[in-house]
Amino acid sequence: MQVTFREAVKEDADLLIRIYDVAFYSDYVRYGECPAYGRTREMMEESIAKTTKYLILCDQLSVGVISYENKGDGHYYLGCLCVIPEFQGKGLGSLAFRHMCEVCSDWKRITLVTPVDKEENIRFYTGKCGFCLKEREMEGNVELIHFEKLRNSQG
Repeated sequence: MQVTFREAVKEDADLLIRIYDVAFYSDYVRYGECPAYGRTREMMEESIAKTTKYLILCDQLSVGVISYENKGDGHYYLGCLCVIPEFQGKGLGSLAFRHMCEVCSDWKRITLVTPVDKEENIRFYTGKCGFCLKEREMEGNVELIHFEKLRNSQG
């Protein structure tokens, strides 16, 4: 299994929509809403322009995405890390996160949010990526938990 990464461009919008829709369909069904599911081409093109996105390629097949935003002064917000279901559990998410840390070599702090009841996400981010749990908040009908990783703690 050869894993590579390619930065997404505007022409990848339809491909990204398909990956997001497959990866986040269960969240949409579970919560009745999901900001990553059901995006239009225009919404995705705007997102590509605003945030850095890398396609996760497994043997040259696009199977996931990692998306982040540089907030300045070494702070990065990890907006999306998704792998389509049939490729989950193969270490691709961990590789993608390591790739992000290498590309963003000036990182001091990385933050993200995920639903509180997504135990697999909590295990992944705290166990495999070294994040700490922070505060909780409600967004719509979904309770979210904030995560933070500081470089001086397991950087």
